Amino acid sequence: MADIRPFQAIRPAEGQEKIISALPYDVYNRAEAREVVLKNPHSFLAIDRAETQFPEDMDMYADCVYEKASSMLKEWQKEGLFIKEDTPCYYIYELTMGGRVQTGIAACASIDDYQNNVIRKHENTRAEKEQDRIRHVDACNAQTGPIFLAYRENQTIAGVIAKIKALTPLYDFISEDGVGHRVWVIGAVEDIALMKEAFDSIDAIYIADGHHRCASAVKVGLKRRAANTGHTGEEEYNYFLSVLFPDNELKIMDYNRVVKDLNGMTAEEFKDKLLEIYEISEPKNVPVRPEKKGEMAMYLEGKWYLLTLKKDLYSSDPVDGLDVSILQKYVLAGLLDIQDPKTDQRIDFVGGIRGLQELERRASSDCVLAFAMYPTSIGELFAVSDAGLLMPPKSTWFEPKLRSGLFIHEL
Repeated sequence: MADIRPFQAIRPAEGQEKIISALPYDVYNRAEAREVVLKNPHSFLAIDRAETQFPEDMDMYADCVYEKASSMLKEWQKEGLFIKEDTPCYYIYELTMGGRVQTGIAACASIDDYQNNVIRKHENTRAEKEQDRIRHVDACNAQTGPIFLAYRENQTIAGVIAKIKALTPLYDFISEDGVGHRVWVIGAVEDIALMKEAFDSIDAIYIADGHHRCASAVKVGLKRRAANTGHTGEEEYNYFLSVLFPDNELKIMDYNRVVKDLNGMTAEEFKDKLLEIYEISEPKNVPVRPEKKGEMAMYLEGKWYLLTLKKDLYSSDPVDGLDVSILQKYVLAGLLDIQDPKTDQRIDFVGGIRGLQELERRASSDCVLAFAMYPTSIGELFAVSDAGLLMPPKSTWFEPKLRSGLFIHEL
């Protein structure tokens, strides 16, 4: 049973939503974040990445950076850029990208559900990456970036969404990256009750994207719980900001790999060894994209090849059977001696949103080899999570990204 609750969002005042909302803080490097905020001082990135308010040589993890994020959030509220909802509500958040629509529910999920595996994970988190968001949430007394969650489609939830979407949206804008964003409020008592009851009937929710943000929010909640002698379980710190999407509307893009050397082999020697694992097509001068599970494309020495996994290497294991796992085990580790892709400097990862041309560019500049993957499916993600297992790093790339600053959850 999933405890998914309505909440009193702090959200942009009417007319401010397009100006304020921003892509997630971790999409940008430091220079890119500074450039965005320079162009638009009211981008929410100014709060999410408050080092942009200081000289370039400022330690981005200094206490004053988090204090600045907190003070700016308060200032923007005082200036009327943000308002706070009078009563707890659910919110419908629709995103449209390339003609494809996905519609989620912005709400708050329970840290207890995270602890007891009702909310299921498919990635490990790293403590050093959590620390930044822990300090940000703590200083702002708010969660500013939603966690992207998924659930198996539910007809009751779909019915409420369809009913409310027939009304005029609260927000309706296209962001600078061409993605359409529309928001509606679910505020009627009977609709809230229907939504709450529907989520109560769901026994598993899945983290699609935002494992580190989620772990950070949970750790802040547990810390505050331990410090509160009058803790009841109803406090806002027991819940974290989320947007939940039905599985049938989600699309996972490919998450591709580029490699800096062939581990001492020539291209021909590498291809000969690869033939023990994959059938290799004739070389092509145009980009090749894998069309089904078990296929992968390779770019090497200016040529594209389609690789098809040999049947005796297929696995029914939820993790071992993933295309990214097979590549890691037999090729990256087995042939190229890249044992830990999280730390090895010889490998890098390229999100599918950048296209195959980016793989060609990388393999012709700072790398020598690229692999274009067939995307992991949402069903595979659910199977790994249900088994209590973990995917290899960089197995999934979700688009479109949820904007930060549209919904803020005050603790």
